[in-house]
Formats: sequence, structure tokens, C-alpha cells
Amino acid sequence: MAILSLPELKEHLAFTDDIGDADDALLGRLNAAAQNHIERLLGFKIEDCFGGEDQDPVPPALVEAVSLLAAWWYDQRETAITGTIVASVPFDVKEIITEYREFTF
Repeated sequence: MAILSLPELKEHLAFTDDIGDADDALLGRLNAAAQNHIERLLGFKIEDCFGGEDQDPVPPALVEAVSLLAAWWYDQRETAITGTIVASVPFDVKEIITEYREFTF
């Protein structure tokens, strides 16, 4: 189950109506991949813990993390080099994941 809808991702990317559905397939793949990547980093599937019956709603921060990562991948299409720093994932995504990650020792 996707926690971020395609219209929400397009809104984040500031798509206008004239773009239409030209990149919908790509955006769908990036959305699914971003959620999958975040779930692997979290150590759990988001829908197993949030959004279901008798569960808390999906935290807005996790929705934003998926949105940020999918948009980053859409905009960059490869690892970005800023000055002398290589950024493969936006810094905010890592912060959000750390807040919700289940640590085990």
C-alpha cells in the first residue's frame, strides 16, 4: 500500500496540468521504490505499524520522507555532487527515518 498518492507526489514536484500523465509510470515506480527503501531502513513495513484499524495514522513525517526521496530521485536521476560532498539521499530523509527506526541490539 502506498502511503503517498501520485497526485500528492505531483503536488510536491509542483507539476502543472499541462504536464499531464507523461511521467506517471516513472513517478509510480519512484514512489514505490522510495517507500520500499525507507521501509528497509526503518526495519518494518509502514502499513504494518500505521494506518490500519486500531493503529495510529501514518505519521506525516514518514509521508514527507517518501515524498522527499521520490522527488529527489526524479530530479537528480543519479548521485548528486554538491561542491565536494556526494549526496545520495536528502539529509532530511535520514533524520526522519532515525526518529521512527526500530533499533535492536
